Amino acid sequence: MAHLRKSKSNSLLCNVQEALHAHIKPDSRLTIALSGGVDSVVLLHLLSKLSGKIPFSLYAVHVNHGISRNAMHWSQFCCNLCHRHGISIHVAYLKIHKKTGTSLEAIAREERYRVFDQIPTDYIVLAQHLDDQAETLLLQLLRGAGIKGLSGMPLIRKQSAASTSQLLRPLLNVSREQIETYARQNQLDWIHDESNDDIAINRNFLRHEIFPVLKKRYPSYAKTLLRTSRHLSEASLLLDELAEIDHDYCLISGKLSLENLRALSYTRAKNLLRYHLSRHNIPLPSSVKLEDILRQLLSAQVDRQIHIHFGHAEIRCYQGLVHVLTKHASVATPQYCQYCWHGEAELTLDPIKSKIMFMRIKNQGIDQQKIANERITIRTRQGGEYFKPACNRPRRNLKNLLQEASIPPWRRQIMPLLFCNEQLIWVPGIGIDCEFQVKSNDIGIVPIWNHE
Repeated sequence: MAHLRKSKSNSLLCNVQEALHAHIKPDSRLTIALSGGVDSVVLLHLLSKLSGKIPFSLYAVHVNHGISRNAMHWSQFCCNLCHRHGISIHVAYLKIHKKTGTSLEAIAREERYRVFDQIPTDYIVLAQHLDDQAETLLLQLLRGAGIKGLSGMPLIRKQSAASTSQLLRPLLNVSREQIETYARQNQLDWIHDESNDDIAINRNFLRHEIFPVLKKRYPSYAKTLLRTSRHLSEASLLLDELAEIDHDYCLISGKLSLENLRALSYTRAKNLLRYHLSRHNIPLPSSVKLEDILRQLLSAQVDRQIHIHFGHAEIRCYQGLVHVLTKHASVATPQYCQYCWHGEAELTLDPIKSKIMFMRIKNQGIDQQKIANERITIRTRQGGEYFKPACNRPRRNLKNLLQEASIPPWRRQIMPLLFCNEQLIWVPGIGIDCEFQVKSNDIGIVPIWNHE
């Protein structure tokens, strides 16, 4: 019996060791998300053992959501546990408030991952396991999720577009029963979160009311559901590969072509639109809203300027191309705004939520001598401006130049223009006035408008 216990304990250790060998690079920085519950306590115990065998440094992060009256006790428990293991721990204190229409659990999860995103580490190691995966799959199924949602939690994935760290789940093939057995065999202490007993929470309802019944009839249901999620994950990857092919076909100047989009079947067009939005880091709308957006795009006239709002994003069409924007990227600017430039390397334009960087580059840009000791301002359009970017052509109305350059109307409204005294000398996307262009071999000033 003692031998059996030892082999099960070693089996769990080997399981985690194999996951680490397969996915982490040598000398990586691993930060375990430590809640103090049995799952994360066992994972900490395993990782602290393996840190002597595998070259990685181990740290911990604990998120105090401030929801439970026991939250401070849990934080202290995690700090003491890490101290015994000789591991540094960062405790993040949050104040979570319930919002109308959103569950407290979902808000806490979102805030927790926001904390993880800010941790300077190579991997955030999570203690989610086989039973958590089964719960996630069934919850997503009951919510009517698509294939991507039903793919469940991957063993490893990048945290976010902005983060360089990855999320790692080395216990995904391990059951809750195995974890609890390991904890008892190694006489580990852990805390119990009373909210895990509340069956008003959907995940707890499945855990306490549904899965025990399933287990009586289907003892291996968790492994079966894991296999299902992996099949769906493969299908999701194939849909993404198809979307990449369609993306290459439909993309013109970084925008989807309406004409090419309409050449696809409805299902492929829908798959492509979903993929295109995710490429812009736009949270996907509901299935009904996504289908409504696609219907409007497929039925619109090429010369019609569509404007569709959803969430914190919007879709606009101009000259047959689909523009995906965050709402601030096309917000109407005040009737007039003006900034003075005094030679800064960067200038933030608050009302239009963008900035201009001023680079010094040889043989390019604005002649520094021409603007020395002059009043340099940045203004939004008022109409009636004239500009001469080409020395072999006459000065022309700016409106006509912007139209010829296919710059969308909403972008023209917020476009910053650079003036020397009262003369327009730079327009984003158009160029620099002929009279102010730098001479050969001289260092010029190149403004770069950072927007969207």
